[in-house]
Amino acid sequence: MNPRNAVLALGLTQIIGYGTLYYSFSVLAPAMGREFGISTEWMFAAFSASLLVGGLSAPWVGAWIDRAGAGRVMTVGSLVAALALGASALALNGAMLVAGLIAIQVASTLVQYTSSFTLLVQINPTRAQRTITQLTLIAGFSSTLFWPFTTELHAYLDWHRVYWLFAALNLFICFPVHAWLMIQTRRDMSRSSDANPLVPARAPVIGVVEEAARPRAFGLMLAGFAIQSFVTSTFLVHMLPMLTGLGLAKASVLVASVFGPAQVLSRFTNMTFGGKLSQRTLAIIASLFLPLATGTLLMTAPNLAGAFAFAIIFGLSSGLSSIVQGTLPLELFGSDGYGKRLGRLTSVRLVVSSAAPFTFALMTEGLGYPVALTVIAGLGTLAVFAFVAIGSPVNPRRTRR
Repeated sequence: MNPRNAVLALGLTQIIGYGTLYYSFSVLAPAMGREFGISTEWMFAAFSASLLVGGLSAPWVGAWIDRAGAGRVMTVGSLVAALALGASALALNGAMLVAGLIAIQVASTLVQYTSSFTLLVQINPTRAQRTITQLTLIAGFSSTLFWPFTTELHAYLDWHRVYWLFAALNLFICFPVHAWLMIQTRRDMSRSSDANPLVPARAPVIGVVEEAARPRAFGLMLAGFAIQSFVTSTFLVHMLPMLTGLGLAKASVLVASVFGPAQVLSRFTNMTFGGKLSQRTLAIIASLFLPLATGTLLMTAPNLAGAFAFAIIFGLSSGLSSIVQGTLPLELFGSDGYGKRLGRLTSVRLVVSSAAPFTFALMTEGLGYPVALTVIAGLGTLAVFAFVAIGSPVNPRRTRR
């Protein structure tokens, strides 16, 4: 299968997947809470719980991807996503809504980056770093499109009907696209096997970290990405209410909409000029942008130009981070067992970041935005130290190749 066609197809489904299953929640949460008499803080607590369950399911999903193929997992995931959104739309009380949100986040682990990155590795491991970057370049438009799109829809439709529409997008667009990808990748693997059963269908990628050093390197990588994800999840979920609370209510959607193009800009820049940088270096740069973005917002709010600068810097960080979450494990540890390894990474990231929306809501309620954002800046700095501590290992097996 042509990797370019796979990237374009996955780009469409990732925009829809992230937009309907993740970004839309912060727009619809206040209306959900009002209907069921749940405070905003507890709505985000429910969302955190759903992220936690999704994170706990990720290692199982990763192992399933390695066994069955990412295409099959994503096809099933599209059906699960449509059913989960429909079930949430039918919620008659808070308990039913929470159950629906949990189902939505389990569906997310089946259809979002863990599966799509692994599919690109399974199609062509040696080109995966580039195709993963290309995919994130397209998927970066999800927040740009779905924050304003959901806001506009919600002006005319209640949140139940918005979720029904989103269920239809997953069923009638994502499901057939993922089914097509599954069929194409199976056909390609079958042809390669028939041509020469003794030769692997795709040459594997050898990681730069030696076997003895892998536990330490993997632990540091997990710590760095977990902290990154906590900070990123905080800003993504709280972007609109946070900007409103800092005195930027009228411009909050406009400022937030800059985040997506900044993500795309960082990915395009990396794709064009970043080929000579290691993925670990890119991870360090992405982490450095987090305290820089937070400090900019702290020092300038409620200045509009400062808010735009924050959204741009944060978008640059998020754009790079979403790339290296897929490419750094491949660079460090290779393509063998990539799906299972990425599932473990996703699990730790989601479990840690699941606490972010509720924790930040509590911090802002009790301490105010300046103190809460100072804590977030400190956490971003810790992520930098974790990636630096990995060092620059070289595996002799890779060097000989």
